[in-house]
Amino acid sequence: MPTVIITGANGNLGSAVTHEFLSKGYRVVATVIADSMKTDLPQHPHLDVRVVDLGIEEQAAGFVSDVITQYKTVDAALLLVGGFAMGDIAATKMAEIKKQFDLNFATAYHVARPLFAHMMQNKKGRLVFIGARPALEAKSGKDLIAYGLSKSLLFKLAEYLNEAARGQNVTATVVAPSTLDTALNRKSMPEADPETWVKPAALAELLEFIVSDKAHPLRETVLKVYNNA
Repeated sequence: MPTVIITGANGNLGSAVTHEFLSKGYRVVATVIADSMKTDLPQHPHLDVRVVDLGIEEQAAGFVSDVITQYKTVDAALLLVGGFAMGDIAATKMAEIKKQFDLNFATAYHVARPLFAHMMQNKKGRLVFIGARPALEAKSGKDLIAYGLSKSLLFKLAEYLNEAARGQNVTATVVAPSTLDTALNRKSMPEADPETWVKPAALAELLEFIVSDKAHPLRETVLKVYNNA
């Protein structure tokens, strides 16, 4: 049974991804940031929920070490922790950029760093980062400066990891979705057409494909999951 780590497992995307991987026969080690959030996830014999603040490097490293000690091999990690912030250049102070950096980049880096070493030692593994359209398109990012900048680092990190792992069966993939079809987004954007958005369940299926054996030939992958948004 393959073991995957899913961070931010109680979020809108995280819940869908956790459900998808459990349904496909994976052992899922899921992270939440507070004990009260454990109840957001289902009871399942192959679900192991850990409370950890991934923004603290020592906690993240300890978490990864504990998971490796218990399960021996981590086959893949889907690093979903993140957050959103509006603001153009005039409205965005450095404090907001640092906040978004800590939330969107540091939480992923703190897990990816020790996991990458583990995967390189095992000569196999899949790391999946969640990028964002504003990190790729200036038109989308000009009013989301802090968010776009923080997400853009994930693309560059994946490039570096893929170069370091060249010739090995270890890959880093970035998936950049457009707007997710969630209740919160529908409420905050009532005039938009949610049919053009990306459904979390559909994105979860794509993420499972990326880490499955069917995607073995993929390398240096950046997937734009925009639907018609």
